[in-house]
Parts: sequence; C-alpha cells; structure tokens
Amino acid sequence: MTYDLYIGDRTFSSWSLRGWLMFKAFNIPCNTHLLGLYAGTMPAEMRGLAPAKTVPTIKTPSGVIVSESMAIAETLAEENPNAGLWPKDSAARANARWLCAEMAASFGALRGECAMQLEYVFTDFEVSDAVKADLDRIETLWDAARSAHGADSPWLMGDYSAVEAFYTPVAARIIGYDLPVSDAAKAYCMAMLSTDLVREWRAEGLKTRYDPFPYGKGLTRADWPV
Repeated sequence: MTYDLYIGDRTFSSWSLRGWLMFKAFNIPCNTHLLGLYAGTMPAEMRGLAPAKTVPTIKTPSGVIVSESMAIAETLAEENPNAGLWPKDSAARANARWLCAEMAASFGALRGECAMQLEYVFTDFEVSDAVKADLDRIETLWDAARSAHGADSPWLMGDYSAVEAFYTPVAARIIGYDLPVSDAAKAYCMAMLSTDLVREWRAEGLKTRYDPFPYGKGLTRADWPV
C-alpha cells in the first residue's frame, strides 16, 4: 500500500516538508516526486493531478488525489489508524488538530516576511510588529499544549505527532531568521530541526544551488546551526 507524494524544492517549500514528514515520520510508504516549483515547470507537471495545483499533493493507493496539508493529514490518519499521526488521547487529539488547523490558516505575517529557507541564518532581520504578534500567538499555543499534554517530552503532545510535522517549517523560519522567542520555544524549534529526517531533507535540498539565492537579500548570513 504505497502512496505517491508530489513536492516542490526542498530548501524552500515549507508545505512540501510538512507533507513529506507526515509520511516519513510515521513510516507510511510513498514514492516521492520532485516537481519544478522554482524552475516554473510545476503547473505542467501537475496536469495529471487536476484539480490539484499546489504541493504537497498525494495520490492514494486507490488512485484518489488529495491536496492541502490538513486534508492529507486526515486522509493518512484515517487510512493508517495505527501510524500515530494524531495522539491517542481524545483531548490531546483535539488540541493537536486545533494547532495544525490554526497553523494552516494563520501566521500570515511570519509566512510573508520570513519565507522558509534552510540554507542560512539571517542575523539582522528586522522583526515587524505583525511578525512579533504571530510569534507571541505561536508561543501561547505551544505553551498551553505542552502544559496540558507534553510532560517531559521534547514534543508538545508527549509523542511526536502531526503537530511537529506542521510546525517544523515554522521552526525553520524562527531559527533561519533568528527571531526573538523564549528559550523554551527555541529549544523546541531546535528539537524539530535536529531530527534525522529533517537533516536528511535539508541535505538533499542543498544539492541544488540557487544563484542568486532568492531570499535574505541584503541580510547578514551565518551558518545553519544543525
């Protein structure tokens, strides 16, 4: 029972990273297909997946096309009930869905001003009030979830769940732009970015070079920390 997963450029495509982690972190078999998001070939490459037009998109073993990360998460959880995408505890499961849904629908300033990139740390990015408000909201959600469900685990719900798959690109933005967050939030970000899977994803992405690099123009660059 193998799925097909369609993704964009690994260094920049935050949504693709979420989709890939939902397969790899929970041992759900898939064939991964890299589309030319930055090369401009993706629309043509996705014609056979219509009406889907964004990555990630999946094709289930029965041939059903599913796009949008929340829909993919629910489809994978429904078809792979023992994989562990959502917590077993009903309260934690409801909270996990809430966090993922808010992530998918919110934090527009953070997304718009801090495009995900996995190559550098930009050390002198000027944080706007809107980005700071998004960071404050993210910390509120993380603190509440950890207090209710996380105990002493590195992960918000106790065990690694779809929450970490959804928030790993948020962590990449926080670390990649050296954004001001609490020590606890930074430690959580580093835990997500330090997993073997994220290291694998980043290393594969760095095999493709971009000249000029599309983000961080005029900002001071430091080495990626993990």
